[in-house]
Amino acid sequence: MKEMAGKHQYLIDEFKLGESWRLLKILGEFVDGVEALHDLGPAVSMFGSSRMSEDCPYYQAAVQTAEKLVENGFAVITGGGGGIMEAGNRGAAKENGRSVGLNIKLPMEQKPNPYADVQLEFKYFFIRKVMFVKYAAAYIIMPGGFGTLDELFESVTLIQTHRIKPLPVILYDSAYWGGLIDWIKCQPLENDMISPEDLGIMKVADTPQEVVDIVKETHAASEAF
Repeated sequence: MKEMAGKHQYLIDEFKLGESWRLLKILGEFVDGVEALHDLGPAVSMFGSSRMSEDCPYYQAAVQTAEKLVENGFAVITGGGGGIMEAGNRGAAKENGRSVGLNIKLPMEQKPNPYADVQLEFKYFFIRKVMFVKYAAAYIIMPGGFGTLDELFESVTLIQTHRIKPLPVILYDSAYWGGLIDWIKCQPLENDMISPEDLGIMKVADTPQEVVDIVKETHAASEAF
């Protein structure tokens, strides 16, 4: 019995030690991210599906949007993988701008795209998300799936609850996002679960130039304030 109790205590101690090392790894990822991005300057985080090929209109729109952002003095931050992430980094690199890829380690490996001149790899999703919001002057939400929806609603929630500074969350393509916006108006807003000003956090744009105009306008206003 004493032997079993001793073994049990050993396992508990090993678990505690493992948790301590995990905290150090978490801290290390934060340090790496801050050191790599602290001098990035004004930047925009771009989200969207990883499943889009380069002949997709949304891919091309993401490339053009990133090009225009760089032309106007903004760096581009993406998740570092394929699809819209690749398109954003590609457009930024094409104009010789700062092109950041924040890759995530997954059981099914996400291959980093070759267009990011600043590449970081994260084990922990929540640290990666901090890097997306910490250095962004705006968030561009291209069409995407569950991961994109997660980024959309997390950024809106952080702004709504005043946990981060108010920044534009720009949804690209009213045809793609219109149904979601209508549902938000008809359900959460109509039932007083959000306020009208909460809905105003999200902007909708249908061209790369519209996206850039919103980013420039809101960034200039925040700088003036």
